[in-house]
Formats: sequence, structure tokens, C-alpha cells
Amino acid sequence: MSESPPVPPEVGDYLDMLAAERGAGANTLEAYRRDLADYLAYLARSGIALEDADTGTLRGFVAELETRGFAPSTAARRLSCVRGFHKFLFAEGVAEADPSAPVSGPRRGRPLPKVLSVADVDRLLTLAHEAASRPDLLPGPARRARRMACLLELLYATGLRVSELVALPRSAASSGARVLLVKGKGGRERLVPLTEAACVAMEAHLPAVPEDSPWLFPADSESGHLTRQAFARDLKDAAVAAGLRADKVSPHVLRHAFASHLLHNGADLRIVQELLGHADISTTQIYTHVLDDRLKAMVRDLHPLMDVPAQLT
Repeated sequence: MSESPPVPPEVGDYLDMLAAERGAGANTLEAYRRDLADYLAYLARSGIALEDADTGTLRGFVAELETRGFAPSTAARRLSCVRGFHKFLFAEGVAEADPSAPVSGPRRGRPLPKVLSVADVDRLLTLAHEAASRPDLLPGPARRARRMACLLELLYATGLRVSELVALPRSAASSGARVLLVKGKGGRERLVPLTEAACVAMEAHLPAVPEDSPWLFPADSESGHLTRQAFARDLKDAAVAAGLRADKVSPHVLRHAFASHLLHNGADLRIVQELLGHADISTTQIYTHVLDDRLKAMVRDLHPLMDVPAQLT
């Protein structure tokens, strides 16, 4: 029996997103894990790297499912899982294209990301800071409350990917700089400015970080720092405490809020692309729905002929 191919970290990222953002249960996640393992095994048998998969690869996988005698419903579910995986890779800027889009027909626009309102985010941050400043908390819960306030301020101030956020080095808070040097997907580095609130939150959190820790958010985990899953779980609790629906709040959703709120307030799309760490502007363009009303208002208010009556012909 041949060994299964190694599971790339992107699979774990995708399953984490399904659990945190879409509320997928343990059984669903296990089914998706099996489906993706089968797909990766097909790629390995075919000698195709994940990043080299194209439309023909997906069609070949579907054809093989048919020859293996899968029921149409089972094959459709497995294809749906693989398509969702490739869409996730594309949306997160890991892949340059989504090869699954043409497999089931003409490509449609990607679903708009869930976005919290500014008021929702403000309520989430306010409740987190109130919890962090409660004088009656024992030392352990107080440290965790200050950590959550710091995580939320950083995430909304920078739009970091959750994997980038939880793996920030301790030096991010101790350097006194007003920017973060972030190493993102593909080893690409970018500078992200910090807000005053984020700097203050880091200063409040830093005394709880051991001086010999290389991480800003150390934890008893294999990596040595806070895991994505633990932060997503704690964020759900913070959302409920703020009176928000838990299924509407996740690290991904706050990253989307960062981008959408910047664009709504006039930020340039390419600046947002750089801040998010997207390799291609087309990935950032999922947020252009935010610009529609602002652009219409800009033309209405600034075009020199908007107030000139139409001439009769």
C-alpha cells in the first residue's frame, strides 16, 4: 500500500476557515479532510503539484471519480469540496488563479465576503477593552483579556492574515516602531502601519510575555505561539459578549472589515492590495463592491456637467 502524500499546510488553513467562518462541525470537517486527501492522492498519482493544477486536472479528477464507480451525488460533493479549496487558495492570494471555476460552467464572481459594520467592530473592541480593564479579574483571566484586546486591535488595524497575526514576534511590540514588518505568503515581506490604539494595546499586553519568548502571543502549542483555532474560538466568545452573532465574526471577517472600511473611506485599491499582502490586484478586487456607491457619489458631486441641463436635440 503506497503512502499518502504529505498534507500541505493550506489544507489546514482551509479547514480552519470552514470551522471558524462557516461553523462547520467535526463530521463535516472530517469529510472534507477525506475528500481533499483523495484529491491530493490523485495529484500525486498524476505527478501534478498542487500549484500546477489547472482546469484539465480538475476534469481529469472528475472523470476518475466516475470510473471508480462513485455515485453522482458523492462525486458532486467531492468536486464541491475541491472547488471550494481552490477558491480559498485564490481568495487568500496563495494561488494566482482558480482552476476549478470553468469546470461546472461559466465562471461567476466570487461571493462577497462577510463584512462587519464599523459600529459592530467598535462594539467588539469596546467590550474587549472593558473586559481587559476590569479590576476584579484574577491574574490569569486578566492576561487573557488583555491579549484578546491586543489581538483585536492589531487585526483591525492591519488586516493581517490570522496565521501572520498569531505568529508575530515579540519584537513587534518592543521595537517602538509604528509599523510592522510582516512576512506573508510565499515569503513576501511588507510594511503595515500601526494605529495608536494597536500600539497601546501591545504595550498593555507585553508585560505578560516572558522575556525569553520569541513570540508576541506565546502558548503551550507545537508551534510555541497561539494557534489559529484557539484565537478563532476565543473570538467567537468575544463576539457573543458584544452582542454579535458568533457565525458572523471570525479572523477572516475582521480582515475583510479592515479592507472594506478603508476602501469605503477613500483608500486606493492598490494601497489596500499592498496592506493585505495580495500578490495580484485581481484578488483585492473582490472588495470593489464597496466602491460602487462612493464612486457614483463622486461623479455626481464632482463632474463639471452634472448640474447642466441636458440640451434638447
